[in-house]
Amino acid sequence: MFLKTCILIFCLLSFISSIIQATPFNLTLLHQHPNPESVVLQVERRVNVSISRRQALGESSSSSCPTGNPIDDCWKCDSTNWANNRQRLADCSIGFGQDALGGKGGQIYQVTDSSDNDPVNPTPGTLRYAVIQDDPLWIVFSGNMLITLKEELIVNSYKTIDGRGANVHIVGGGCITIQYVSNIIIHNIHIHHCVPSPVANVRSSTTHYGRRTKSDGDGISIFGGSKIWIDHCSLSYCTDGLIDAIMGSSGITISNNYFSHHDEVMLLGHSDDYIPDSGMQVTIAFNHFGEALIQRMPRCRRGYFHVVNNDFTQWEMYAIGGSGNPTINSQGNRYTAPSDPNAKEVGTVVGQVTKRVETKDGEWSDWDWRSDGDEMVNGAFFVPSGSGVGMKYSKASSVEPKSAGLIDRLTMNAGVMGGSRDNGASMGSPGFSDGSGSSGVGGGGGKSSDFFGMYFASSAPPTLSSSLILCLMLLSLYTISTSITQLNQ
Repeated sequence: MFLKTCILIFCLLSFISSIIQATPFNLTLLHQHPNPESVVLQVERRVNVSISRRQALGESSSSSCPTGNPIDDCWKCDSTNWANNRQRLADCSIGFGQDALGGKGGQIYQVTDSSDNDPVNPTPGTLRYAVIQDDPLWIVFSGNMLITLKEELIVNSYKTIDGRGANVHIVGGGCITIQYVSNIIIHNIHIHHCVPSPVANVRSSTTHYGRRTKSDGDGISIFGGSKIWIDHCSLSYCTDGLIDAIMGSSGITISNNYFSHHDEVMLLGHSDDYIPDSGMQVTIAFNHFGEALIQRMPRCRRGYFHVVNNDFTQWEMYAIGGSGNPTINSQGNRYTAPSDPNAKEVGTVVGQVTKRVETKDGEWSDWDWRSDGDEMVNGAFFVPSGSGVGMKYSKASSVEPKSAGLIDRLTMNAGVMGGSRDNGASMGSPGFSDGSGSSGVGGGGGKSSDFFGMYFASSAPPTLSSSLILCLMLLSLYTISTSITQLNQ
């Protein structure tokens, strides 16, 4: 009897453990901003000041400063030379990612070696050696570089990758992974031709390396990251997404970037039933969504997403999509619909900006999607939804939208500064090879598994835990043993 009781207790604990592990809890994320309305008030002043200063000069002025873009004016038009005060950049973010410190306060690390020969024991002087360090670092480059990654580049907390003053391209396996870390700034980097990296050991810190399964080939992957700012990068030609943020990531600003030549551009949210993504807060501002883009600019799940003052210059399926009842606040953007009559998603018409992905019509009528002050060009139109959206949209807003008529000025420097912002130009450069053997236009699919003490699956059915299986086996053996004993009596 005692043995049977022990087996039953073990089974009960195994069952409860399985339920807990499989149940999504709606927990408030530690890095979720508790009062998004305060973000609106803080940033509104900065946007207004930059625009007012530029307008005071007049459009005929030949001066490059102020630009009217509050981020660029903060560091580029500062009274001091930005090259002598690089860390000033960390004070210049806006929106939900405004608290990203990057490597502020840390030492300046100069990348002098463009190689990536050993992902477990990287060579000092390489980019990989810098990003795995435990202390804050402000990473710069000694000159123009093409860094071809052997495996995904796993970035540790409190790092800034600052490409200003050099022409830096990151291509190859991975490419950049931001996993369960915080305070990351990636600025002025070309990221393109990223392909899946094979199963391998990869170092993530000075004290740890682990086995990684095959990566998806995203340009930048954010897993459970917080306080992330991606600014003035040019992204294109990756196998999966250009920027993907999932698994409860939040506190993210994606600004001043140039996106082109890709299918599934940006995924924000792991899955419709992953509750922690309800705390995701992302600002998408002053970006240029350029040529040969198809969809997901972004594609949102749950969470709050503020899409403000961006330039969307055509798409082939849709621009902004979502599922799982996300809050989407589109303000002061310019949407230029495609001229191709066949450029549309199934179930939509040409020019439709929005797409409720894999959702029946009757299921999204109360979703809070708003278009406020957007400029619709060439027949573009936004399908809003929801009622009583005032409070939710004030929470989603993180920057006061400027008139869509100012889009040219706000996005004129989107992408990498100081050279061609289109990564396609670099494909013709001597010695450039992406090694993919394909056209490079990004595809898609769910997130692959990731082995770092955890396993991320897409929508695979749940399986029985090993302890529960053992429990059932013990019960079966006990039952058989008891039956045999009774027969022998």
